[in-house]
Amino acid sequence: MIHRRRFASMLAVSLAFSFAASVVPTLASAQTVDVIRVATDATFPPFEFFKDGKRTGFDIELIELLAKTMHKKVEWTDIDFKGLIPGLVSRRFDVASSAIYITEERRRVVNFTDPYYPGGLVVLTKASNTSIKQPSDLAGKKVSVQVGTKSANYLKEYYPQAERIEVEKNQEMFNLVEIGRADAAVTGKPAAIEYAKTRPGMKVLDKQVSVELYGYAVRKDLPQLTEEMNVALKKVKLDGSYDKLVQKWLSSSAK
Repeated sequence: MIHRRRFASMLAVSLAFSFAASVVPTLASAQTVDVIRVATDATFPPFEFFKDGKRTGFDIELIELLAKTMHKKVEWTDIDFKGLIPGLVSRRFDVASSAIYITEERRRVVNFTDPYYPGGLVVLTKASNTSIKQPSDLAGKKVSVQVGTKSANYLKEYYPQAERIEVEKNQEMFNLVEIGRADAAVTGKPAAIEYAKTRPGMKVLDKQVSVELYGYAVRKDLPQLTEEMNVALKKVKLDGSYDKLVQKWLSSSAK
């Protein structure tokens, strides 16, 4: 997600409220002092993905860095993107780290840290496709998006004439474009550029669909954890370790 991402589609938010109503406090798992339980959908390079059987990427390393700064350890959980909101609300984990865009809709059910990286939605299509030159050309086209992401709802709201093809995984989203079952994919800029770099027959349109900010989603009942993460984020930005991660993972994804 590859691409990303909308942390909560209207369906996800609805599910989150349903989960909240059904959660029994006495059964909820509590955050431990020395461990942060973090969930991710590790299918979205360069933010989070598996390489040689190991979870890696910008989000993964930044979360580990923040935890180290906070003198805590990270307990990772892998989950589909659409399950992140319900999982936070039902207290299955404490934080969601998965290239999540900060939106007011999501703030209804989760807290967010301060933004940690600027992003936005872009259009990825075949290099040979001359019929899609800007986002407005998506009208009447088949466009693949990952279910539960901001791309899906953004397309529905602002590009209703596009035919959305919603899939579970990022790789499937891009595959549909490559095999011609979709005319384009709408996803997060860093991931789209990263994917296009490895596929000479693909391109990312220069004009973005939208401009967004990434943040880490935190359980509503853990405001202190949100503040601790914000303090740690400020520290790693000041000491230069944040910039090293940006250079390592995201410098080639910027245009």
